[in-house]
Amino acid sequence: MREAALYSNLKEGVRCDLCARRCVIHEGETGFCRVRTVRDGKLYTRVYGLIDGMAADPIEKKPLFHFAPGSHAFSISTSSCNFRCQFCLNYHSAHRETPIGRFHSPEEIVALAEANGCSGMTYTYTEPTVFIELAHDTAEIAHNKGMFNTFVTNGYMTKEAIDYMTPFLDAASVNFKGSGNKRFYEKYMSVPKVEPIFTGMDYMHEKGVLIEITNLIIPEIGDSLEDTKYLAEWTVEHLGERTPFHLTAFSPTYKITHLPRTPPAMLEAHIKAAKEAGLVFVYSGNIAGHDYENTYCPECGAKAVERYSVFLKSNNLNENGRCPKCDADLNMKGVKWMRRGRGVMRL
Repeated sequence: MREAALYSNLKEGVRCDLCARRCVIHEGETGFCRVRTVRDGKLYTRVYGLIDGMAADPIEKKPLFHFAPGSHAFSISTSSCNFRCQFCLNYHSAHRETPIGRFHSPEEIVALAEANGCSGMTYTYTEPTVFIELAHDTAEIAHNKGMFNTFVTNGYMTKEAIDYMTPFLDAASVNFKGSGNKRFYEKYMSVPKVEPIFTGMDYMHEKGVLIEITNLIIPEIGDSLEDTKYLAEWTVEHLGERTPFHLTAFSPTYKITHLPRTPPAMLEAHIKAAKEAGLVFVYSGNIAGHDYENTYCPECGAKAVERYSVFLKSNNLNENGRCPKCDADLNMKGVKWMRRGRGVMRL
Protein backbone atom coordinates (compact mmCIF):
# COMPACT_ATOMS: atom_id res chain seq x y z
CA MET A 1 0.00 0.00 0.00
CA ARG A 2 1.01 3.61 -0.50
CA GLU A 3 -0.19 6.72 1.28
CA ALA A 4 -2.88 8.50 -0.71
CA ALA A 5 -2.22 11.90 -2.21
CA LEU A 6 -5.50 13.64 -1.39
CA TYR A 7 -7.22 13.38 1.98
CA SER A 8 -8.17 15.39 5.07
CA ASN A 9 -8.19 14.41 8.73
CA LEU A 10 -11.52 15.27 10.36
CA LYS A 11 -12.90 14.66 13.84
CA GLU A 12 -15.31 12.07 12.44
CA GLY A 13 -12.69 10.22 10.39
CA VAL A 14 -10.45 10.56 7.35
CA ARG A 15 -12.06 12.17 4.31
CA CYS A 16 -10.92 11.10 0.86
CA ASP A 17 -10.69 14.18 -1.39
CA LEU A 18 -10.23 12.28 -4.62
CA CYS A 19 -13.72 11.81 -6.08
CA ALA A 20 -16.91 13.77 -5.57
CA ARG A 21 -18.24 11.26 -3.02
CA ARG A 22 -15.65 12.53 -0.51
CA CYS A 23 -16.06 9.41 1.61
CA VAL A 24 -15.32 9.74 5.31
CA ILE A 25 -13.51 6.52 6.20
CA HIS A 26 -12.83 5.11 9.64
CA GLU A 27 -9.87 3.07 10.83
CA GLY A 28 -9.62 -0.27 9.03
CA GLU A 29 -12.52 0.47 6.68
CA THR A 30 -12.54 1.20 2.96
CA GLY A 31 -14.32 3.84 0.93
CA PHE A 32 -17.03 3.24 -1.65
CA CYS A 33 -14.41 2.43 -4.29
CA ARG A 34 -13.01 -0.38 -2.10
CA VAL A 35 -9.42 0.66 -2.69
CA ARG A 36 -8.97 3.49 -0.19
CA THR A 37 -8.39 2.42 3.41
CA VAL A 38 -7.35 4.02 6.70
CA ARG A 39 -4.42 2.79 8.79
CA ASP A 40 -3.19 4.68 11.87
CA GLY A 41 -5.08 7.80 10.86
CA LYS A 42 -3.69 7.92 7.32
CA LEU A 43 -5.40 7.16 4.02
CA TYR A 44 -3.78 4.57 1.76
CA THR A 45 -4.38 3.32 -1.75
CA ARG A 46 -4.48 -0.45 -2.13
CA VAL A 47 -3.84 -0.46 -5.89
CA TYR A 48 -0.64 1.51 -6.44
CA GLY A 49 1.20 -0.38 -9.18
CA LEU A 50 -1.25 -3.29 -9.03
CA ILE A 51 -2.11 -3.53 -12.73
CA ASP A 52 -5.31 -5.39 -13.56
CA GLY A 53 -5.34 -4.63 -17.29
CA MET A 54 -2.96 -3.33 -19.94
CA ALA A 55 -2.84 -3.18 -23.73
CA ALA A 56 -1.56 -1.12 -26.65
CA ASP A 57 -4.72 0.44 -28.13
CA PRO A 58 -5.50 2.77 -31.02
CA ILE A 59 -6.32 6.18 -29.59
CA GLU A 60 -9.63 5.96 -31.49
CA LYS A 61 -10.73 3.20 -29.11
CA LYS A 62 -10.88 5.55 -26.12
CA PRO A 63 -12.74 7.12 -28.03
CA LEU A 64 -10.58 10.15 -28.78
CA PHE A 65 -11.16 11.24 -32.38
CA HIS A 66 -9.65 14.72 -32.16
CA PHE A 67 -6.46 13.92 -30.33
CA ALA A 68 -3.35 12.47 -32.02
CA PRO A 69 -5.34 10.59 -34.67
CA GLY A 70 -3.77 7.32 -35.78
CA SER A 71 -1.50 7.07 -32.73
CA HIS A 72 -1.38 4.24 -30.23
CA ALA A 73 -1.75 4.60 -26.47
CA PHE A 74 -0.57 2.19 -23.81
CA SER A 75 -3.65 1.57 -21.69
CA ILE A 76 -3.52 0.55 -18.03
CA SER A 77 -6.03 0.02 -15.25
CA THR A 78 -6.32 -1.29 -11.72
CA SER A 79 -9.27 -2.96 -10.01
CA SER A 80 -12.44 -1.19 -8.86
CA CYS A 81 -14.42 1.97 -9.54
CA ASN A 82 -16.34 4.70 -7.76
CA PHE A 83 -19.52 3.90 -9.75
CA ARG A 84 -21.67 0.74 -9.73
CA CYS A 85 -23.01 0.70 -13.28
CA GLN A 86 -25.37 -2.22 -13.79
CA PHE A 87 -24.35 -2.39 -17.46
CA CYS A 88 -20.58 -2.16 -16.94
CA LEU A 89 -18.52 -3.73 -19.73
CA ASN A 90 -15.55 -4.19 -17.40
CA TYR A 91 -17.52 -5.39 -14.37
CA HIS A 92 -15.13 -8.31 -13.82
CA SER A 93 -12.49 -5.75 -12.86
CA ALA A 94 -14.42 -2.62 -11.89
CA HIS A 95 -16.65 -4.41 -9.38
CA ARG A 96 -14.04 -6.53 -7.61
CA GLU A 97 -14.41 -6.65 -3.83
CA THR A 98 -10.66 -7.18 -3.45
CA PRO A 99 -8.13 -5.71 -5.90
CA ILE A 100 -5.85 -8.05 -7.80
CA GLY A 101 -3.11 -7.60 -10.36
CA ARG A 102 0.57 -7.75 -11.08
CA PHE A 103 2.89 -5.07 -9.75
CA HIS A 104 4.48 -2.69 -12.23
CA SER A 105 6.30 0.50 -11.27
CA PRO A 106 5.63 3.70 -13.23
CA GLU A 107 9.05 3.34 -14.84
CA GLU A 108 8.24 -0.19 -15.98
CA ILE A 109 4.87 0.89 -17.38
CA VAL A 110 6.39 3.67 -19.49
CA ALA A 111 9.11 1.27 -20.69
CA LEU A 112 6.40 -1.17 -21.79
CA ALA A 113 4.63 1.65 -23.63
CA GLU A 114 7.83 2.50 -25.49
CA ALA A 115 8.53 -1.16 -26.28
CA ASN A 116 5.04 -1.46 -27.80
CA GLY A 117 5.52 1.54 -30.07
CA CYS A 118 3.03 3.76 -28.24
CA SER A 119 3.15 7.55 -28.40
CA GLY A 120 1.54 7.99 -25.02
CA MET A 121 -0.50 6.65 -22.14
CA THR A 122 -4.19 6.20 -21.43
CA TYR A 123 -5.56 5.52 -17.95
CA THR A 124 -8.75 3.63 -18.68
CA TYR A 125 -10.86 0.41 -18.54
CA THR A 126 -11.87 1.03 -14.92
CA GLU A 127 -12.07 4.55 -13.43
CA PRO A 128 -8.60 6.16 -13.36
CA THR A 129 -9.59 8.47 -10.53
CA VAL A 130 -9.32 5.55 -8.08
CA PHE A 131 -5.68 4.90 -9.08
CA ILE A 132 -4.72 8.50 -9.58
CA GLU A 133 -1.41 8.30 -7.68
CA LEU A 134 -0.15 5.66 -10.10
CA ALA A 135 -1.55 7.59 -13.07
CA HIS A 136 0.11 10.79 -11.84
CA ASP A 137 3.55 9.26 -11.34
CA THR A 138 3.41 7.36 -14.63
CA ALA A 139 2.15 10.44 -16.48
CA GLU A 140 4.98 12.58 -15.15
CA ILE A 141 7.58 10.14 -16.47
CA ALA A 142 5.79 9.80 -19.81
CA HIS A 143 5.44 13.58 -20.09
CA ASN A 144 9.15 14.08 -19.49
CA LYS A 145 9.86 11.62 -22.30
CA GLY A 146 7.68 13.60 -24.73
CA MET A 147 4.71 11.23 -24.58
CA PHE A 148 1.05 12.17 -24.13
CA ASN A 149 -1.33 11.28 -21.29
CA THR A 150 -5.09 10.82 -21.53
CA PHE A 151 -7.91 9.81 -19.19
CA VAL A 152 -11.03 7.78 -19.97
CA THR A 153 -13.16 8.80 -17.02
CA ASN A 154 -16.65 9.12 -15.60
CA GLY A 155 -15.64 12.65 -14.64
CA TYR A 156 -16.57 12.32 -10.96
CA MET A 157 -13.44 14.09 -9.73
CA THR A 158 -12.81 16.84 -7.21
CA LYS A 159 -11.00 20.02 -8.17
CA GLU A 160 -8.11 18.82 -6.02
CA ALA A 161 -7.82 15.68 -8.13
CA ILE A 162 -7.89 17.71 -11.34
CA ASP A 163 -5.21 20.05 -10.01
CA TYR A 164 -3.09 17.04 -9.07
CA MET A 165 -3.36 15.41 -12.51
CA THR A 166 -3.62 18.19 -15.08
CA PRO A 167 0.05 19.27 -15.19
CA PHE A 168 0.59 16.07 -17.19
CA LEU A 169 -2.87 15.46 -18.70
CA ASP A 170 -3.46 16.29 -22.38
CA ALA A 171 -6.97 14.99 -23.09
CA ALA A 172 -9.92 13.30 -21.41
CA SER A 173 -12.78 11.21 -22.75
CA VAL A 174 -15.61 11.88 -20.29
CA ASN A 175 -18.11 9.02 -20.41
CA PHE A 176 -21.78 9.74 -19.78
CA LYS A 177 -24.55 7.17 -19.67
CA GLY A 178 -28.17 8.07 -20.30
CA SER A 179 -27.11 11.67 -21.02
CA GLY A 180 -26.39 12.37 -17.36
CA ASN A 181 -30.00 12.04 -16.22
CA LYS A 182 -29.96 12.32 -12.40
CA ARG A 183 -32.58 9.63 -11.73
CA PHE A 184 -30.85 7.25 -14.13
CA TYR A 185 -27.51 7.76 -12.35
CA GLU A 186 -29.09 7.11 -8.97
CA LYS A 187 -31.01 3.98 -9.99
CA TYR A 188 -28.63 2.23 -12.35
CA MET A 189 -25.21 3.53 -11.29
CA SER A 190 -25.48 4.27 -7.54
CA VAL A 191 -24.34 7.85 -8.12
CA PRO A 192 -26.06 10.37 -5.82
CA LYS A 193 -25.55 13.52 -7.91
CA VAL A 194 -24.33 14.44 -11.39
CA GLU A 195 -23.41 18.10 -10.88
CA PRO A 196 -19.75 17.37 -10.00
CA ILE A 197 -19.21 15.89 -13.47
CA PHE A 198 -20.20 19.15 -15.13
CA THR A 199 -18.19 21.21 -12.65
CA GLY A 200 -15.18 18.99 -13.29
CA MET A 201 -15.46 19.30 -17.07
CA ASP A 202 -15.63 23.07 -16.79
CA TYR A 203 -12.50 23.04 -14.64
CA MET A 204 -10.53 20.67 -16.88
CA HIS A 205 -11.46 22.77 -19.90
CA GLU A 206 -10.32 25.90 -18.07
CA LYS A 207 -6.98 24.22 -17.41
CA GLY A 208 -6.44 23.41 -21.09
CA VAL A 209 -7.37 19.72 -21.23
CA LEU A 210 -9.06 18.63 -24.46
CA ILE A 211 -12.43 17.07 -23.58
CA GLU A 212 -14.37 14.65 -25.75
CA ILE A 213 -17.78 13.57 -24.48
CA THR A 214 -19.14 10.06 -24.88
CA ASN A 215 -22.81 9.33 -24.19
CA LEU A 216 -24.15 5.77 -24.00
CA ILE A 217 -27.75 5.48 -25.23
CA ILE A 218 -29.61 2.60 -23.54
CA PRO A 219 -33.05 1.73 -24.97
CA GLU A 220 -36.06 2.14 -22.67
CA ILE A 221 -34.15 3.35 -19.60
CA GLY A 222 -31.61 5.86 -20.91
CA ASP A 223 -32.72 7.04 -24.33
CA SER A 224 -34.33 10.45 -23.73
CA LEU A 225 -33.81 12.81 -26.65
CA GLU A 226 -34.48 15.74 -24.33
CA ASP A 227 -31.63 14.64 -22.05
CA THR A 228 -29.26 14.33 -25.01
CA LYS A 229 -30.34 17.75 -26.23
CA TYR A 230 -29.64 19.22 -22.78
CA LEU A 231 -26.19 17.62 -22.60
CA ALA A 232 -25.37 18.86 -26.11
CA GLU A 233 -26.57 22.40 -25.33
CA TRP A 234 -24.52 22.45 -22.14
CA THR A 235 -21.49 21.30 -24.12
CA VAL A 236 -21.90 24.06 -26.70
CA GLU A 237 -22.26 26.72 -24.00
CA HIS A 238 -19.43 25.57 -21.72
CA LEU A 239 -16.90 23.70 -23.88
CA GLY A 240 -17.61 25.03 -27.36
CA GLU A 241 -19.52 23.95 -30.45
CA ARG A 242 -16.52 22.03 -31.84
CA THR A 243 -16.19 19.74 -28.84
CA PRO A 244 -16.24 16.12 -30.12
CA PHE A 245 -19.45 14.41 -28.99
CA HIS A 246 -19.82 10.62 -29.30
CA LEU A 247 -23.18 8.83 -29.10
CA THR A 248 -22.64 5.13 -28.57
CA ALA A 249 -24.85 2.08 -28.89
CA PHE A 250 -25.58 -0.16 -25.91
CA SER A 251 -25.12 -3.93 -25.94
CA PRO A 252 -26.75 -6.11 -23.25
CA THR A 253 -24.25 -6.95 -20.52
CA TYR A 254 -23.73 -7.64 -16.81
CA LYS A 255 -27.05 -7.04 -14.97
CA ILE A 256 -28.83 -5.42 -17.92
CA THR A 257 -29.27 -8.30 -20.34
CA HIS A 258 -33.01 -7.99 -20.91
CA LEU A 259 -32.85 -4.81 -22.99
CA PRO A 260 -32.15 -4.73 -26.74
CA ARG A 261 -29.08 -3.36 -28.41
CA THR A 262 -29.48 0.28 -29.42
CA PRO A 263 -30.84 0.30 -32.98
CA PRO A 264 -29.05 2.52 -35.53
CA ALA A 265 -32.21 4.58 -36.07
CA MET A 266 -32.35 5.48 -32.38
CA LEU A 267 -28.70 6.50 -32.35
CA GLU A 268 -29.19 8.58 -35.48
CA ALA A 269 -32.09 10.42 -33.82
CA HIS A 270 -29.78 11.36 -30.94
CA ILE A 271 -27.06 12.42 -33.39
CA LYS A 272 -29.59 14.69 -35.09
CA ALA A 273 -30.64 16.18 -31.73
CA ALA A 274 -27.01 16.89 -30.80
CA LYS A 275 -26.31 18.56 -34.13
CA GLU A 276 -29.49 20.63 -33.90
CA ALA A 277 -28.25 21.81 -30.50
CA GLY A 278 -25.26 23.32 -32.29
CA LEU A 279 -22.50 20.71 -32.03
CA VAL A 280 -20.31 20.41 -35.12
CA PHE A 281 -18.46 17.14 -34.56
CA VAL A 282 -20.97 14.45 -33.57
CA TYR A 283 -19.99 10.79 -33.88
CA SER A 284 -21.63 7.38 -33.71
CA GLY A 285 -20.10 4.57 -31.66
CA ASN A 286 -20.41 0.78 -31.56
CA ILE A 287 -21.95 0.64 -35.04
CA ALA A 288 -19.01 -0.35 -37.22
CA GLY A 289 -19.03 1.16 -40.69
CA HIS A 290 -21.46 3.97 -39.86
CA ASP A 291 -20.73 7.20 -41.74
CA TYR A 292 -20.75 9.21 -38.51
CA GLU A 293 -17.51 7.50 -37.50
CA ASN A 294 -15.72 9.84 -39.92
CA THR A 295 -14.63 13.45 -39.56
CA TYR A 296 -15.86 15.83 -42.25
CA CYS A 297 -14.82 19.44 -42.60
CA PRO A 298 -17.80 21.65 -41.64
CA GLU A 299 -16.57 24.34 -44.03
CA CYS A 300 -16.03 22.47 -47.30
CA GLY A 301 -17.31 18.95 -46.61
CA ALA A 302 -13.99 17.15 -47.26
CA LYS A 303 -13.52 13.79 -45.54
CA ALA A 304 -10.61 14.62 -43.26
CA VAL A 305 -10.41 11.39 -41.24
CA GLU A 306 -11.91 8.01 -42.13
CA ARG A 307 -12.48 5.34 -39.48
CA TYR A 308 -13.95 1.87 -39.15
CA SER A 309 -15.11 1.10 -35.61
CA VAL A 310 -12.14 2.00 -33.36
CA PHE A 311 -9.59 1.80 -36.17
CA LEU A 312 -8.16 4.53 -38.35
CA LYS A 313 -8.59 3.85 -42.08
CA SER A 314 -7.05 7.04 -43.38
CA ASN A 315 -5.93 10.37 -41.97
CA ASN A 316 -6.03 13.03 -44.67
CA LEU A 317 -5.38 15.99 -42.35
CA ASN A 318 -2.57 18.26 -43.41
CA GLU A 319 0.60 18.38 -41.33
CA ASN A 320 -0.96 21.02 -39.07
CA GLY A 321 -3.99 18.87 -38.32
CA ARG A 322 -6.32 21.02 -40.41
CA CYS A 323 -8.64 20.33 -43.34
CA PRO A 324 -6.65 18.94 -46.29
CA LYS A 325 -8.76 20.89 -48.79
CA CYS A 326 -9.53 24.31 -47.30
CA ASP A 327 -7.18 24.43 -44.25
CA ALA A 328 -10.10 24.96 -41.83
CA ASP A 329 -9.46 24.43 -38.11
CA LEU A 330 -11.05 21.10 -37.12
CA ASN A 331 -10.14 21.32 -33.43
CA MET A 332 -7.54 18.57 -33.72
CA LYS A 333 -5.07 18.45 -30.82
CA GLY A 334 -1.94 16.40 -30.17
CA VAL A 335 -0.95 16.92 -33.80
CA LYS A 336 2.73 16.19 -33.15
CA TRP A 337 1.80 12.60 -32.27
CA MET A 338 -0.66 11.97 -35.09
CA ARG A 339 -0.14 9.45 -37.88
CA ARG A 340 -1.08 10.58 -41.37
CA GLY A 341 -1.97 8.46 -44.39
CA ARG A 342 -3.48 5.01 -44.31
CA GLY A 343 -4.09 3.40 -40.94
CA VAL A 344 -3.48 -0.16 -39.83
CA MET A 345 -6.77 -1.98 -39.26
CA ARG A 346 -6.51 -5.08 -37.09
CA LEU A 347 -9.77 -6.77 -38.00
